[in-house]
Amino acid sequence: MENISKNAALSQDVGNRSGSIDHAKKSQLALANSVLKYSALFWFLAILVGQWLFFYYIMAFYGFSVIENNMEIWNRWEPLGSRPYEEGDSAGNLAFAFHAVGAGIVAFGGALQLIPKVRTAAPKFHKINGYVYLITVFLLALSGFYLSWVRGASPDTTAAIGTSINGFLILGFAYFTVKTARNRKLADHKKWAIRLFLVSNAQWFLRVGVFSYLITGTMVGATPGFGDPFFAMWTFGCFIIPLAAAQLYFYGSSKSSVSIKYLTSCVLVTLTLLMCVGIFGLTPFLMQILSGEPISF
Repeated sequence: MENISKNAALSQDVGNRSGSIDHAKKSQLALANSVLKYSALFWFLAILVGQWLFFYYIMAFYGFSVIENNMEIWNRWEPLGSRPYEEGDSAGNLAFAFHAVGAGIVAFGGALQLIPKVRTAAPKFHKINGYVYLITVFLLALSGFYLSWVRGASPDTTAAIGTSINGFLILGFAYFTVKTARNRKLADHKKWAIRLFLVSNAQWFLRVGVFSYLITGTMVGATPGFGDPFFAMWTFGCFIIPLAAAQLYFYGSSKSSVSIKYLTSCVLVTLTLLMCVGIFGLTPFLMQILSGEPISF
């Protein structure tokens, strides 16, 4: 009888310890999930702020220039080797105007599509805005093909290839975004919508990445220049890196490993900080373009 009592007490003690261990693991997992969630939120908010600042620039510079029929001001970019406005090329100028203004629509409307409270509080707006967004990104991809290969707006063949790959990704991701929505696969729809948003804004990531590279390179004592290999690689990296970051987040969210979640959070925070550096560098530069001042770095 005494042995039975001892065994029962021992079993209870083991059970209590096991329960304590399980509780500790659950607490660690909950903390890791929270860290990952807020890391992703930090990433998204930084993109949101940067995108809406970019939207202001696009509408103030390109939008009003079209309304006022003053498209010659686009050539303020000429000191950097870009001449967007070509006199007598109505088709090319129109394609560029749509491409620029369309990027603004994507920057503003695309971000709204990813905000959960907007989807919940205004489902009809979410649906209408979604259709506008999808039509815009479709035409954006087509105008990108035209500008790269017909008008020759890309600085070199590598840039044109990068733009074209990005365009095909936009078309493919748009298809899967619509397909999963129609099939009511909401979890998959959300993932494809995020991927579409990232590749649709590749030109913004391109600019932010360039300024981040120039600023961080200078801060660490290097002498970054426009002839560096980074620029050729970033032609593709501007859509590959954001997609890889999103995929890492999807992977980390689906795993129960605490270490994977913390690793994912560290990567997201690091990329976000680098992106913030680029945003803080790009925004004053765009305001300089808006003001008509000579371009300087």
